[in-house]
Amino acid sequence: MRALGVILGLGCAALLAPPGARAEPISLALNGGTGGFSASGVFSSTPTALDLGTISLDGGSSAFIFVDGLSARQDYSVTFQVAGTSPFTALTAELLDPLSDGFDAADVAQAYTPAGYSTSNNTDGLSFAWNSGLLRSATFAGGGAAMLHVDEDTHAHDMLAFHGFGPGAMATVTFGLRDNLGSRGFLLRLSTDGQAPLSGTPEPASLLLLATGLAGLARYGRRRHA
Repeated sequence: MRALGVILGLGCAALLAPPGARAEPISLALNGGTGGFSASGVFSSTPTALDLGTISLDGGSSAFIFVDGLSARQDYSVTFQVAGTSPFTALTAELLDPLSDGFDAADVAQAYTPAGYSTSNNTDGLSFAWNSGLLRSATFAGGGAAMLHVDEDTHAHDMLAFHGFGPGAMATVTFGLRDNLGSRGFLLRLSTDGQAPLSGTPEPASLLLLATGLAGLARYGRRRHA
């Protein structure tokens, strides 16, 4: 009887645990690409981090990476090495949410979104770990860092655009991800050049970390749905 009681107790504890504590296997996979995109190494994950290995991109190329199994409201760091096989100046990361999640009324249509997905708006709960304090940077192997434009406050898209790449530039790119619903398959789109410039004044990525943290304290209450 005591053993049965322990089993029932563990079962109840699992049901009452907060959603973010119910870890599921994280899936990371290529979901197509254009131009001279290629990836080397194996995508891997830990409970709080995603490693995409080395990604090569030509000017004007793009890649879609499928992500699933993130815990609800958990902040994850994403890291990869980027290498350019032909010159480009800007590397853009964008989130595309599944049409099946039902948060698409405010989406702004874009020609590059694949079937079944749409741009990420301010109500779908996907973000680049907005207001999390996670580092966002593209640090060049030869020294220095890219400038960063951010669009997370409009319905147009959730986008990070790193500017300042040159011929043959290699960099370590880091940013965060969050899925407030959890266990929802979405796409991370990486592209080079070809994206319209974002409004606002760019800042070094290392300084933007402080800026987003301070601004977020004042706006936390009206941000993404849980």
